[in-house]
Amino acid sequence: MPVVEEKKRVVVCIEDEPEMIDLIKLILGRKNFTLEGAVGGREGLEKVREIKPDLVLLDLMMPDIDGWEVYQNMKADEELSKIPVIVVTAKAQSIDKVLGLHIAKVDDYVTKPFGPQELLASVNKVLGITE
Repeated sequence: MPVVEEKKRVVVCIEDEPEMIDLIKLILGRKNFTLEGAVGGREGLEKVREIKPDLVLLDLMMPDIDGWEVYQNMKADEELSKIPVIVVTAKAQSIDKVLGLHIAKVDDYVTKPFGPQELLASVNKVLGITE
């Protein structure tokens, strides 16, 4: 049976720690994803507008524009509002953040520190990929 070449899915990771972007790039790179990193919310929004990725991984705690603001900007923009968002957040953040995720209707969230399988499972679930 011929092997069907899957199109690489593009993921933008908006995160204020470059090491975290590198880690996620490593995890997703093995699974046929192209990861574009953006350091901070402002750069992240620009990159999302430019690339229109299949998925956004979004950190909440960032110094310039926080993740909520990025999320609200995306949802308010007709061209970006359908792009799924997985929030990647530190466990230490309060319960209202988690409740906010349900109210805001983000597609999923992963808490740091996370294992590679946990991240991949979330990405696959949100994108409807079955392995």
